[in-house]
Amino acid sequence: MPADANPSGDIFGGWLMGLMDLAGGNAAMRRARGRVATIAVDAMVFHRPVFVGDEVSIYATVTGVGRTSIRVSVEAWRRPLAEEAMQQVTEADFTFVAIDAERRPRAVPA
Repeated sequence: MPADANPSGDIFGGWLMGLMDLAGGNAAMRRARGRVATIAVDAMVFHRPVFVGDEVSIYATVTGVGRTSIRVSVEAWRRPLAEEAMQQVTEADFTFVAIDAERRPRAVPA
């Protein structure tokens, strides 16, 4: 939406990063079988801009599991509304930690 963009119509990177965090968190929660918290974002790369009106798709893949942490690779792709071809716009590695009801780290189930 226009409120998520600069005056030139480019979507803010923070808006896109927030979507990527949500997608990565969903993948981590499924693997952790419960609540997780984001503890790091590494290697965030913006390849191309996203424009107002683009369709954005986010893909997340669990790439590593530690005792309490889960590493997730996340990619964002755009498709202009009048086109079929998609372009990768962003990628990053997110690290989440599994947490209990008191928000303390807990072991990730085997």
